[in-house]
Formats: sequence, C-alpha cells, structure tokens
Amino acid sequence: MSAGSVAVVVTEDIGLPSWDLYELSIPCTVFGKPQSDLADPWYDLRLCGTGTPHAGDPQADTGLALRTRYGLDDLAGADTVIVPSVPDACVEEGEPLPAALIAALRDAYDAGARMVSLCTGAFALAEAGLLDGRRATAHWMHTAQLAARYPKVRVDDSVLYVDDGDVLTSAGLTAGLDLCLHLVRRDLGAHVANQLARRMVVPAHRPGGQAQFIELSVPTTDDEGLGPVLDWARAHLDHPLTVEDLARRAAMSPRTFYRRLQAATGTTPLQWLLNQRLGRARVLLESTDLPVERVGELSGLGTANNLRHHFLRQIGVSPSDYRRSFPQSRAESSCASSIQRRRAGEKS
Repeated sequence: MSAGSVAVVVTEDIGLPSWDLYELSIPCTVFGKPQSDLADPWYDLRLCGTGTPHAGDPQADTGLALRTRYGLDDLAGADTVIVPSVPDACVEEGEPLPAALIAALRDAYDAGARMVSLCTGAFALAEAGLLDGRRATAHWMHTAQLAARYPKVRVDDSVLYVDDGDVLTSAGLTAGLDLCLHLVRRDLGAHVANQLARRMVVPAHRPGGQAQFIELSVPTTDDEGLGPVLDWARAHLDHPLTVEDLARRAAMSPRTFYRRLQAATGTTPLQWLLNQRLGRARVLLESTDLPVERVGELSGLGTANNLRHHFLRQIGVSPSDYRRSFPQSRAESSCASSIQRRRAGEKS
C-alpha cells in the first residue's frame, strides 16, 4: 500500500469565490495534513494553480488569491490528480476552460495519474475526454448540463461517487469527502481510512452507490384544498392509506384529487405516499435505534423486507447501511431519551 503524491488543481487561483473553498479544502484536509502515526510517509500534497508559479501577491476584486510554487506542469508527475471544481461561468454559461488546463489533465492521465473530480470538476475531466464512455457523476444540480454538453459521458445523478478504476467522480460538498476517504481506503486500507474519518468526526464509509439526498416530492402549491389533507396524511403514515381515502378527506373525487396532486407535486398520489414514507423511515433510521422492523411499521412500509426493497430501489443502499452513516445523531437521541427517562423516574 502506498500513499503517493496528490496534485489538486485550483482552476481559479486569482479571485477564488469563497463558496468554492469547501471542495478545495476537502482534499487539503484529507491528504495535506500529515498523519504519520497512521501511515508514514503520508501523502505529498501539491496545490497547482493555472497561473504563473511563484507569482507575487495578485490583487482580486472578489474571493481569494492563491500563491503556490506548483503549476500545471506539475500535474504530470503526480500519482493522483484532483479537480475540486471549475468556475461557475464554465458550468452555467459554457465559458471554455483554459486550454492549458485541459492539455495538462490529458498529459497527467497519459502519464498514469489517477484522475479525480469533485462536484463540477467533472466538467474539466469531461472536456479533456477522460470521461468518454464512462459512468460519472457530479452534483445533481449540474448533472443535466454535464450530460447535455458531453453526450459521450454516461452521467448518473443518483449516486454519491463513481469509482471507475483510474478515473473517479463525485457529487458535490460532503460527497467529495466520501470519495477522498474512499481513496485513502484504496491506498492505505480500511483501518487507516476509519481512523482518519474518526479524527475528522465523519462517517467512516458511505457506499458510492448511495443516493444523493435529494428531498422527495415536497409539495409547493397554493392549493388550499390539498394542504390540510397532505398534512393529515403525513401524520398518519403508519396507517393504511389509499387514494380514495385521501380524496374523500379532501372532498374531491379520486380523479380530481389525482390530477391536482400531480399538478402540485409532479408525481402520482401513490408515489407521493411512498416518498413520504421513505422520508419518515430515513428520519427514524437517522435519529433512533428502533429495530428495522419497527421502522417499517411506523413509516407505513410494513415489513422489514418491504422497507429494504424500497430503500434499495429508491435510495440505493439498505436501511442498515443508511443507518450506519448517522451514528452521532442516534447516539444523541438515545442519550436524550435516557435523560428523559431518568428525570421521569426521579419525579415519580
């Protein structure tokens, strides 16, 4: 097992927007801080700007300026190359990425580097042709643009990250951290990755196939006739509910209720109910230690097998794998419940 060198591309080394700092800080935190007690030597991190190396103190109207002794030429000697993001204008307005950057990425890949993107960094790898014919992902807000601009890429907007061997891509924000820890696990083993995650106070491992956590069918409508019945349905998810039941409570025919709910949420009544029940199950798995069977009952999904079926189909992981991503919140909930029981016993 070997750590090797990691080159992180900073596509906006002058005027870097503050909101892009998160993706940039992830590989810096994972690979940049020495962890000699876990693995020695640790990674050799290089921040590589697109400007002239050894530059002075450039002044920027907005954002930050990066001073680094590494430039794009240094990508070719790295074992791993990471592109955390690209400028918003390149995503939203189609502005071209620097030709020197694209050439450097191709050269790094040809030299045997492992290529990685976080969030919108996938646009750079796609522009370099490194994602052609491959399955890849990005933040779900940008995957449609990625797919439209690069039709040779098999874009998957439903996963946290994709490991395609020598080319890896991730969704945005915390999914980038998941992918970086996945790289440590590949390079140095599960024990090192788990210890590093513990120091960072984050889940040790979230499978790449887990769904990006997009909110499910939250109605946005001024239809006063739907609001009360949908609130009632959410409060009774553990009861058997049919379209006829909801339509009757809304004083509508089933056909009218179906049409109006679909117009309000973009989905059918049965799919809306399923989404709400999955949402309830997610909350219970995140915040309680209830058995999976009980979670299925309280969410209205019935048996543990039925819960598992819908979780795998809609979210991409099993309820147990999902729950393992939220140990802290469950511990806090368990602690709070214990305190409440103790206080109740003291009062009695």
